Amino acid sequence: MHHAGGDLIDAAPKAAARLFGELRARGPRVHCITNTVAQAYTANMLLAAGGVPSMTLSAEEIGGFVARADALLVNLGTFDAERREAAEIAIEVATEERLPWVLDPVFVNRSEPRAAYARTLAARKPGAIRLNRAEFKAVAGFEPEAEPDGAALSAYALDCLSVIGLTGPVDVVTDGARTITIENGDPLMASVTAMGCAGSGLLAACLAVENDPFVATVAALLALGVAGEVAAMTAHGPGSFAAGILDALHGLKRDVLIQRARVV
Repeated sequence: MHHAGGDLIDAAPKAAARLFGELRARGPRVHCITNTVAQAYTANMLLAAGGVPSMTLSAEEIGGFVARADALLVNLGTFDAERREAAEIAIEVATEERLPWVLDPVFVNRSEPRAAYARTLAARKPGAIRLNRAEFKAVAGFEPEAEPDGAALSAYALDCLSVIGLTGPVDVVTDGARTITIENGDPLMASVTAMGCAGSGLLAACLAVENDPFVATVAALLALGVAGEVAAMTAHGPGSFAAGILDALHGLKRDVLIQRARVV
């Protein structure tokens, strides 16, 4: 795995700040197929960042919603027939309309049918795949006890022709040729349900306003991590933190994003 050079690392925070300015100015519409737990928080995350969410799953109307959107999120957290049908229609329309879309294969490490379905979706070349290490191992076909290295992550990105956003205590973003590690965030982020799912919605919004999926993925994960750090300064626990990160993202300033960014 080839890490990004110094120029790209230096430019990443400024690129993220620029991209968030674009997001707020343009207000991209993001259609979200996501799990029942995550719907409200994902919508609020998008609104806080300047995006416009829609959430319908109806087979009769989802095609029209996606055709009028600027990006699509497909989240497998609730693996039911309705969402699978909606995902098939939505991805077909997104492909026809050349809209960027994000795959979030939630909990594929706990269900082989879900993992198998995620593999079929990954083969349809989403702009970005956001997942944690356990989910990556399941989708990429590693044994649970295996520890894939950076080369494996890079190879998978090249196989899928998608940017991989591997999230955890440290985030890794790679398109197979470029790799950046993001060290921002706060432990409280793991204590709020739907945090990762909402982050995938934010990533979709970034894809809507940035032609380079690598830059969009770096920007989304970096902004979310910095917002988490800002929110943690005044949070009293997971409840106030969940609201605080929305406030922090909504008010995130260019200089704060650039100054607090920790990328390598």
